[in-house]
Amino acid sequence: MNTTMTLSKKLLILSGATFSLLLIPLIAMQFTDEVVWSAFDFIIAGLLLFGTGFGYLLITIKAENFIYKVASGLALASGLFLVWANLAVGLIGSENNPENLMYFGVILVGLVGAGISRFKARGMSITMFAMAGSMVLIAIIAFMLGAHNYPYSSVLEILGVTGFFSVPFVLSALLFHNVAGPDTEGEINE
Repeated sequence: MNTTMTLSKKLLILSGATFSLLLIPLIAMQFTDEVVWSAFDFIIAGLLLFGTGFGYLLITIKAENFIYKVASGLALASGLFLVWANLAVGLIGSENNPENLMYFGVILVGLVGAGISRFKARGMSITMFAMAGSMVLIAIIAFMLGAHNYPYSSVLEILGVTGFFSVPFVLSALLFHNVAGPDTEGEINE
């Protein structure tokens, strides 16, 4: 019963934090024409923020190791920001370029890897390395497609985006690897 109460409080805080973050663009829309969000934008943003926070809550309830929690938080935050940036402005050229759909594959790699590994630290480490590798693969494909010739999508920008998102996935992988150690499979209690 105490665990349910704690989870209820955490969900209430998460809901409040999500609502508060969504107030930022709502207020900005009152003062500038630079921020133009539709109801759909608010719904998607709310789902992304709440869903990521809820995922982290579920992990922290089951995880006992602090480093595992940090690795999970880093992975989730990086994934959230990858999706957010891709939806908002696009990472290759503009948000309308179909090449940007490849980045959702990185998230799919993370979801499938987490499911297969059952959130065990060793498997999560491999999953995070695979997500970083997916980012590099997307950059290679983008160059092969000539995306570096698009407006707002130079070689440096594609490499920068790749590095910007690959590094946190690699750091998360290294933290998960540290938790797994030589003899253990992770810190999620079953």
